[in-house]
Amino acid sequence: MSQQLKPIGIYYEHPEWFKPLFAELDRRGLPYEKIDAAHHLYDPSETESRYSLVVNRMSSSAYLRGHGQGIFHTAGFATHLERLGVRIINGSVATSIETNKARQLSLFASLGLKYPKSFVVNHASRIADAAQQLQFPIVVKVNIGGSGAGIIRFDTIEGVQAAVEANQIDLGIDQTALVQEYVTPRGGNIHRVETLNGKFLYAMKVYTTGESFNLCPAEICQIPEEQSAEFCLTEAPKKGIQVEAFTPPADVIEAVERIVAAAKIDVGGIEYLIDDRNGDVLFYDINALSNFVADAVNVVGFDPYARFVDYLETELLARTNAASHPAAQHVAFV
Repeated sequence: MSQQLKPIGIYYEHPEWFKPLFAELDRRGLPYEKIDAAHHLYDPSETESRYSLVVNRMSSSAYLRGHGQGIFHTAGFATHLERLGVRIINGSVATSIETNKARQLSLFASLGLKYPKSFVVNHASRIADAAQQLQFPIVVKVNIGGSGAGIIRFDTIEGVQAAVEANQIDLGIDQTALVQEYVTPRGGNIHRVETLNGKFLYAMKVYTTGESFNLCPAEICQIPEEQSAEFCLTEAPKKGIQVEAFTPPADVIEAVERIVAAAKIDVGGIEYLIDDRNGDVLFYDINALSNFVADAVNVVGFDPYARFVDYLETELLARTNAASHPAAQHVAFV
């Protein structure tokens, strides 16, 4: 590739999660720059970007690391880049879905897909009203979450009312939350389906204890309360949580691919479970930040980061060719 080629911008917040991506980019000698999403600035008057394409790896759990400002900043930055015609891997639409669980439920509904029965509230005073219309146990989930954070389970309406009266429920950084039926997953496992370029990449079954919501399916770890989120990536293979690769039914793969198409997610994971009461497939999370499973070669049989960089290399080549032959975009066919 030409030395004059603009670099790929890797816009990321977590200091550890993307080391395998950087290592693969280095191995191939691809031009890239790291962009710190937690301490960032841009000029909205600029008319040209310094990047050939930008990979958006902003995390919804950034507020757990003191970087919540990056979540809101990213929406404006992505819109700016798109105005300049920059190709963003997981652009503004994907960001708007990733960072808003209420939007995720609306998207499921628009596609005719099932999800746990839920209500959306913007004040703790309405949680009990919502809960009374649901079957217990229930969970309250913050709208902008991550790594299982901000999820509280209640087994009785009295418990809900007591927590509300004691001002014990925090609705998160946008003061919006889901009040949702807790569904026992059949077989004690949840399912995570990873996609790349709109297509199925691999899937995992993750066996849970049901005792904690601090589960990161991508890294296969549970985060003890005394540990930081950084614990997840490096310690995941040692945590002993059972995980196995599998191929979902064709109709589930088709549904997942419809979800990522509607959300304009270039790379990301969709989570679902099987309702133990009736066997329904219930989708419950859309994750545009795809931290591939730890020890992937042994778990799923290949290195997803290599596949991801294959994709980035193809996108980079396409942008390079378009920039080198702009006249090709204006050819009149007769």
